[in-house]
Amino acid sequence: MTTVAALTAGAAACSNPESSGSDGKDAGTSAVVGIAYEPETLSPLLGFGKDGNSKIFDGLLAFDAEMRLKPALAAALPEVSADGLTYTYKLRQGVEFSDGKPFTAKDVLFTYRTILDEKTNNASKSELDAIEDIRARGDDTVVFTLKYPYAPFAQRTVLPIAPEHIAGEQDVNTGPFTTKPIGTGPYTLTNWSKGEKISFTANPSYWGGAPKVKKFTMAIIKDDDVRATRLRAGDLDGAILPPNLAEGFKGDKGRKTHAAKTYDYRTVTLPTGNKVAGDTAVRRALDVAVDRQAMVDQILEGAGKPAHGPVPTDSEWFTKGTERTHDPARARKILDDAGWKPGEDGIRVKDGVRAEFPLWYLSGDRLRQDHALAYASDAKKAGISIKTQAGTWEVIEPRMKSDAVLAGGGAPGDPDFDQYLLLTSSLAGDGFNNMAWYDNPVVDKALVKGRESGKRAERKAAYDTVQRELVKNPGYTFLTHIDHLYVVDDTWEPLTNQVEPHDHGLASGPWWNVEDWTPKGTEK
Repeated sequence: MTTVAALTAGAAACSNPESSGSDGKDAGTSAVVGIAYEPETLSPLLGFGKDGNSKIFDGLLAFDAEMRLKPALAAALPEVSADGLTYTYKLRQGVEFSDGKPFTAKDVLFTYRTILDEKTNNASKSELDAIEDIRARGDDTVVFTLKYPYAPFAQRTVLPIAPEHIAGEQDVNTGPFTTKPIGTGPYTLTNWSKGEKISFTANPSYWGGAPKVKKFTMAIIKDDDVRATRLRAGDLDGAILPPNLAEGFKGDKGRKTHAAKTYDYRTVTLPTGNKVAGDTAVRRALDVAVDRQAMVDQILEGAGKPAHGPVPTDSEWFTKGTERTHDPARARKILDDAGWKPGEDGIRVKDGVRAEFPLWYLSGDRLRQDHALAYASDAKKAGISIKTQAGTWEVIEPRMKSDAVLAGGGAPGDPDFDQYLLLTSSLAGDGFNNMAWYDNPVVDKALVKGRESGKRAERKAAYDTVQRELVKNPGYTFLTHIDHLYVVDDTWEPLTNQVEPHDHGLASGPWWNVEDWTPKGTEK
């Protein structure tokens, strides 16, 4: 047996929401931060907190500041069999859920088995596809048996554990646990006012020690400008902001800007069923017509880098040679050769079809709006008309099969985490998975090889194949990888950032470890 350490060495609009304010009576013991999105559910059985840092729950393992795995509800990193098919976890003793009931192996089995149940509406259950069986040895040991040597399996076990004695007594998809959960985490939920705020109170009996920040509130403010205004007014102690708005706080001595490196990308979905966006020549032309560096310089103000696929160019998994060079002349030639000829107004036409399609972006999201407008401008120079439109997800989601969307995604660590959900044809149209309805048999085969092989060289070759295929037939136009910028009151220490996924809400930001914060000037 070996520990998993060797396998993961390189992995790596609201109204004054309970504001503490720097001069308030709760200063140093409460914090209010502004986030852009809220979850659809607070149940880990339905996908909440699957990548860690959920505040209400713990997983068997957790990530530290450097994205290395560390024990959480497990007492140690798992023992892994030589063939990579068996993972054995010894559980931490004396842990209780916030209602006082003990945590045991039964809760682990219940959580994983429920997620994998076909009746459970968890859009991420394919992430646990490798599990063949899960069994308990007494109350303190859990053994996972895998179908194949899924290399990043231990990273999947940061998934939060739900209490069987509560969640098991109700409908998993609609029961009260989905909005009023109980967990073992450092905080307990006190209130969730949808569209406004999520409030937490420190769990005094937390196994890792009672947090010094006793009240923690996440204000849900979807509009970037409103979030900045609330922060400046003192309603918030911190917030995520786009670069141009974060810039306005540079001279504020009471606040600091924290930048987090991410895997977060912005991309345009090119639906396979759309007569224009689904045309391979149009896709290839757009891929070289877009000026990614200009987007980084002008929209992100340097806080990011060009994206040539889901994998950042500085990742060990990035395939050299798949970078796309900005080349408007080549874009026009690709379209000319494919029979897309300019019309009287400069917009191309082929077989009576005008090279035009809509591009939706999320209302209030300035970064998406700016990316969408820049993309449309670059496309028009090649003779493709893109009509940008703003809407809520309720408006956008029903249109995703036929209309393009300025989307976001990205997950740190293993390439399987993002690429499988993004590209496999088996998940086409499955909610926000494979939003472009991308269908490429070569990619499908490589994605399976990448997740089922336990050999690093074979996996690297598989993901190289995926990235090269995206050059030949890009179902998405990847634009930028974005650094997340947070402006936070200079009140607590230590404030750090992990490498972040696309999701920059409850799980990310300098508050990823708010349970460890200490007011400045106090003894730890």
